[in-house]
Amino acid sequence: MAMTQDEKYMKEAIRQAKKAYALGEVPIGCVIVYQDKIIGRGYNRRNTDKNTLAHAEITAINKASRKMKDWRLEGCTLYVTLEPCQMCSGAIVQARITETVIGAMNPKAGCGGSILNILEMPAFNHQVTVRRGILEEECTQLLKTFFKELRERNRIEKQQRRENNLSEN
Repeated sequence: MAMTQDEKYMKEAIRQAKKAYALGEVPIGCVIVYQDKIIGRGYNRRNTDKNTLAHAEITAINKASRKMKDWRLEGCTLYVTLEPCQMCSGAIVQARITETVIGAMNPKAGCGGSILNILEMPAFNHQVTVRRGILEEECTQLLKTFFKELRERNRIEKQQRRENNLSEN
């Protein structure tokens, strides 16, 4: 079965998410497409860069804006592996991005339909067309594996600290 356009670009976003994973960051990836070309890529680097703003979408928007030589990204489609937070959803609206394609939803922090739907709010001067659940299983699995490994690492570190404290006393 042939891959759809959405699946093709979501695979690219997943590739970006895996770069975050390799850094020990929450694996979230994003690509922005204009006229069937990727013009911006980004992945989560919040801890690496010690920067609140270092989300996948913000990085991709910055790169796409440089490429387009404009802050307006009309005619662009943003692909992201996890539903955007309030900051990123706001930035997507501000950038006038035409479409956003979401892999996994984020019931705890998502603002593309879960907690809020900033992307499609009729009160704003721009609404984004949203498609959800593209390669959802793959996006979800990447996050689940990451957090399972993180919990295991934290458990081991806690155990080592306990053992070190006992040997010091």
